[in-house]
Amino acid sequence: MRWEGQTIAAETAAADTTDQGDVGAPSTGPVAAPLLRLAGLQRTVRTPEFAGITFHEVHAKSLLNHVPATSAMPFSWTINPYRGCSHACVYCFARKTHTYLDLDAGPDFDSQLVVKVNAVEVLRAEVRRRSWSRPHVALGTNTDPYQRAEGRYRLLPGIIGELAGSGTPFSILTKGTLLARDLPLLTAASRDVPIGVGISLAMVDPQLQRRVEPGTPTPAARLDLIRRLVDAGLPCGVMAMPILPWLTDTDEALDGLFGALGAAGATGVTAGALHLRPGAREWWFSWLAAEHPHLVGRYRRLYGGGTYASKDYTTWLAGRLRYFRRRHGLGSSARFFRDEPESAAVAGTGDSRRPQDAGASSDPAQQTLF
Repeated sequence: MRWEGQTIAAETAAADTTDQGDVGAPSTGPVAAPLLRLAGLQRTVRTPEFAGITFHEVHAKSLLNHVPATSAMPFSWTINPYRGCSHACVYCFARKTHTYLDLDAGPDFDSQLVVKVNAVEVLRAEVRRRSWSRPHVALGTNTDPYQRAEGRYRLLPGIIGELAGSGTPFSILTKGTLLARDLPLLTAASRDVPIGVGISLAMVDPQLQRRVEPGTPTPAARLDLIRRLVDAGLPCGVMAMPILPWLTDTDEALDGLFGALGAAGATGVTAGALHLRPGAREWWFSWLAAEHPHLVGRYRRLYGGGTYASKDYTTWLAGRLRYFRRRHGLGSSARFFRDEPESAAVAGTGDSRRPQDAGASSDPAQQTLF
C-alpha cells in the first residue's frame, strides 16, 4: 500500500540503508516555542513524505474525553488521537481548539499536528477499569482520525481493538479513505459490539472540493469508500455537512450530491448548513474574500455576526434537504451533531428559491470583512 512508505518503521529502514546521510529519516528539530508548555511533549518530527507538516508527539495521560451533560451531542464519550488536521478544511469548526496551544486557528491547525503516540496503551488501561461501564464512544468528532498522519502512526487499529475487546460500542466519522485499510478490523469488531461508520461528504464538485478541503480525498474516492463499506456489510451513514450557502445549496448541487450518495449505497444522510464558530469564522471569511468576494456581504447578513445562519434560511434549507432525500430514497442517519432545530426541519418547504434571494441583486465585492 502507498501508506507503507510513510510509517515510522519504513523511515527507519530507509535511514539504515541509504548512503545519502539522513535522507528518509525523521528529523527532530527544535520544538516550536508555544508547544514547550504542552504536557507530555516527547519530540518534534518532520519527514520528507509530509512536506510542510510538523508532528509534535506527546504522551497523553488520558484518551477518553467525557462530553458535558449539557452538550447536544448524542454520545457521552469521544476519542481524538490527533489535534490539528492536515485535511485543512477551511470551514472546520475545530480550528479554535488550536489556539488553546498558543497556535493559530489557520495555517498552524493544518500543519502543526499533535499526536498522542501512547493512545493505545492509555486506552487499554482506561477501558479495563472497573468503573468503565462501556458507553458508546465516538471518534472523529473534533479532528479526523483517518487524516494522513494515521498512515504514519497507525493508532486506529489498536484503538479499534481495545474498544471492541472491552465490549465498548463505538462510531467513526471520517473523510479519510485510509479507513479502508481497517475494513477487516471493523468487520470483525461489528460481530462483537455495535459500531457505526459515517463518511463526511458534502460536495461532489471536485474543483470546489480542492479549494475548500485541499487535504482531503476526492469526492469520487469517498463515494467508492461508501460502496466498499456497504459491500463489507457495514451500514454507512453520511454526514453531508456543511452545506455552503450559494456554493453548494443550489438544486443542481444538492441533486448531484444526494444522487451520488444514493447510488453509492449510503444508508442515511445527515445534512445541515455551515456553522461559523469563532476561529473557523475568521478563516472562512478570509478565504471567501479571496475566492468569492461577491458573497462576503451576503454571508455577513446571513450569519449576522453569529455562529448559525438565519432561521428563515435554515428552514428553507431543511425543506430542500428533505425533498432531495425523498427524491433519491435516502433517510436521515444517526446524528453526530444537532444540525438544525427540529421545528425548522418540520416547517421547511419545497420552494427552490432562497428567502435571502427575494428581490436581491448581486453584491459588489467587499473590501472589509468585519
